[in-house]
Amino acid sequence: MQSRAGMSMWTAKMSKSKRSGLMVGAILALGALCLVTGSKATAASGKDDKAAPQMVDSGSFGVFMHGHRVATETFSIHQSSSGSTIVSEFKSEAGTDKAVQTSEWQMSAGGELRKYEWKEVSPGQSQAVVLPNQDFLIERFKSGPQDKELEQPFMLPASTSVLDDYFFVQREVLAWKYLASSCKQDKGALQCPLKQHVPFGALNPHARASTSVTVEFAGREKVTIRGTEVELNRLDLKGDSGSWALWLDDQFKLQRILIAGDNTEIVRD
Repeated sequence: MQSRAGMSMWTAKMSKSKRSGLMVGAILALGALCLVTGSKATAASGKDDKAAPQMVDSGSFGVFMHGHRVATETFSIHQSSSGSTIVSEFKSEAGTDKAVQTSEWQMSAGGELRKYEWKEVSPGQSQAVVLPNQDFLIERFKSGPQDKELEQPFMLPASTSVLDDYFFVQREVLAWKYLASSCKQDKGALQCPLKQHVPFGALNPHARASTSVTVEFAGREKVTIRGTEVELNRLDLKGDSGSWALWLDDQFKLQRILIAGDNTEIVRD
């Protein structure tokens, strides 16, 4: 894989909730990605200081085409009483000019975008930053360190989800938003409306394009991951760029993605 043009063979087909919190391993309510509220953090520490960021999820996803690993995404999600940060690095596995890209998504405690930054480290040096500007978002970008910075506004609220091309952990965050807004847990079992489309607005900063996607719960499924059969929760993500099947475990961590008709699979390591 190379830069944007070299990786487009498979990415071309890819593509406000106010309920706060995330409780990994039990019930997850997403909007703000917070495991503890500010008051709980203060009570636990006995101090007025903000609690240190807490790890919500971390790890890596392998990207496979026709069964061969072509790229790896390494990610982490941290949260505190003031907000959350999703950091990711994408590296291609093959080719003479290996692609390396990074992203950092900063969210407020209410789940709204504070800042999103994308950088192409190799082989090029493109970069983009998305910031809220009153009632809309603005993206500032340039193709190289010597190039003039340009701006593009988007008539989107700060609650808009980020779905950049090469960062699959952002699909996990969108899945959490869906679960928080549309589902509940009853006696330990996930309860979601079956086969009902829920719309979300999204921004792809890499492509500098806004889009509308839908998420729906497709039920429980048995799938084989690394030779082991497991039962997972399936969500279907659909948009202009195609259809994706997402499988999450009972701790609501993304385990597998399958891009329809593309022979591309993303699996948690």
